[in-house]
Amino acid sequence: MDFSIRAANVEDCKDIARMIRELAEYEKIADQVKVTQKDLEQDGFSKNPFFHGIVAEVPEQHRTKEGHTKIGYALYFYSYSSWAGRSVYMEDLYVMPEFRGKGIGKALMSKVAQLGLAAGCNQLNFTVLDWNKSSVDFYLSQGCVDVTDKIGYHCMRCEGEALEHLAQP
Repeated sequence: MDFSIRAANVEDCKDIARMIRELAEYEKIADQVKVTQKDLEQDGFSKNPFFHGIVAEVPEQHRTKEGHTKIGYALYFYSYSSWAGRSVYMEDLYVMPEFRGKGIGKALMSKVAQLGLAAGCNQLNFTVLDWNKSSVDFYLSQGCVDVTDKIGYHCMRCEGEALEHLAQP
């Protein structure tokens, strides 16, 4: 399968927003998506972006029946580990179902790893749903480790009213 991986640009936000919704549907949490195309444009392509992105694209002759040529993406941002130093966090890795198993997901993840290494990062961090066995197996096959299983860390979140309450002095 012929495809290319490139840095996302502001014109890709419509397709990235579409694929975010597809990913949320796959993960059975479509009602949780609040981010819009406009949010992506502002948050990823302003003077101080909150995230970076890459897209996987196929030539016109391989476009989907709906006419899409952008068929996968990864969103990532840089973070810091107090133990290991510079890190890159991969927020999303998604390939449309009909294009899976063709090396596109591996290429996207590999590109995020390359960008992280080029920025001096020592770790690539991400989460995966426990029921998504095919993805867990893929990540393990790439040499990744399950830190929940190995170290016992749990991913925690504070949002909405709880975040507002926590922010009170």
